[in-house]
Amino acid sequence: MLLEHFGAPDDPRGCHLDLLLEDGDSCRSWRLETIPLLNGPGQSATPLPPHRLVWLDREAAAVSGGRGWARRVVGGHYRGTLPATSDTPFSLDLEGMAAIGMPDPVCLSLIGGLCRLSQP
Repeated sequence: MLLEHFGAPDDPRGCHLDLLLEDGDSCRSWRLETIPLLNGPGQSATPLPPHRLVWLDREAAAVSGGRGWARRVVGGHYRGTLPATSDTPFSLDLEGMAAIGMPDPVCLSLIGGLCRLSQP
C-alpha cells in the first residue's frame, strides 16, 4: 500500500508517501518522498512507527491527532517475508502496481535506508 499523506506537521514539504506492508496486527511503514522510478536510483526510505491495519482498507481519511490527511495511491499484495527488524535489508515482490503503470509484479528492495523498485 502506498498512501499520499498531506499536512503532516513534521513534513516541511507538506506531502509525502507512506509505504505500508502488513506485518501481523499492524503495518510496517516508511516515509518516501516520491514513488521510486522502476529500475531507477534508490530513494530515501525513513522508517515510521507501525500503522494500523485499517489503512489497508481506506481510500482516504483524516489522520488521527490532527496529523493531516491520507489517500490511497495504490494497494496490492506482497510475496516474501519481512525480516524481524526494520533495519534489516529485504526484497519482496509486489503485485498491484499495474494500477500506476508499472509491471506486475515489481521487486521492492529496502537496503541501507534506500528504497528501489525493479523488474524481478
